[in-house]
Amino acid sequence: MNKTTIIYYASPTSDNPVSDFLDRLTSIQQAKLLRIISYAEIYGLQSILPHVKKLSGTPLWEIRILGKDNIRAFYAVVHNNSIIILHGFIKKTQKTPPREISLALSRLKEWLQNNP
Repeated sequence: MNKTTIIYYASPTSDNPVSDFLDRLTSIQQAKLLRIISYAEIYGLQSILPHVKKLSGTPLWEIRILGKDNIRAFYAVVHNNSIIILHGFIKKTQKTPPREISLALSRLKEWLQNNP
């Protein structure tokens, strides 16, 4: 069983958009997302496989909360057994909006430049 280190993205100015997103969710929505994140942390990424999907053509993965909530959180694997959660949003359409993907990608690029 491989534990996973979870890193929450923070900007160079110490803004924490992932934390802000979590704060805006209802307590039930928070619990659903945080349960999957904690499973990854304790039991490894394999344990959350039914809840994740690779975004093709990018280094991003998404944690998917399906059903009426339809919450998504983008993450990337940054080191051996470490992931960074970059961005979260409520998905309102069938297709993931490109601006959500590009925001996560720009956060990943900026984080990697500052944390080689």
